[in-house]
Amino acid sequence: MSRSRRPQGVNAKEAGYTLTEMLVVIGVIALIAAVLTPGLMQQMSRARYKAAQLQLETVASDIELFRGDVGRYPTKDEGLQALLKEPAGVEGWAGPYAKDARLINDPWGRPILYEPDPTGRTFHVESLGATGKAGGTGTDRAIRYPTDGP
Repeated sequence: MSRSRRPQGVNAKEAGYTLTEMLVVIGVIALIAAVLTPGLMQQMSRARYKAAQLQLETVASDIELFRGDVGRYPTKDEGLQALLKEPAGVEGWAGPYAKDARLINDPWGRPILYEPDPTGRTFHVESLGATGKAGGTGTDRAIRYPTDGP
């Protein structure tokens, strides 16, 4: 009975992969990654943009709930923190209106901007998008709710 480590009929040159074979496999994997990465990154940008839109709608709904209980929108000084913690001197507050403090930040981790109308009749919430700056294009643009038009 033979106690050899190699199966019979296999010599040392045939056992394993050559460096060339390994480099070809690594090259193919790199090529596939180079082709797929841009599409995946674009898909992730679209998903964050859509998440930001939904988040702004949710925050706007929370602000409307605040108004329904208190009789007015939060002031500029109170900001979106009024959805989490009762502002001083406010009657009728039945919050918290936002379930989590993270919900008043956009998907990029920046605070959602809140701007009440000076007349007190309306408001806007805004995310500055992926760039963190006003304006922008495509899925990198700022998002405002309610929108100012088409």
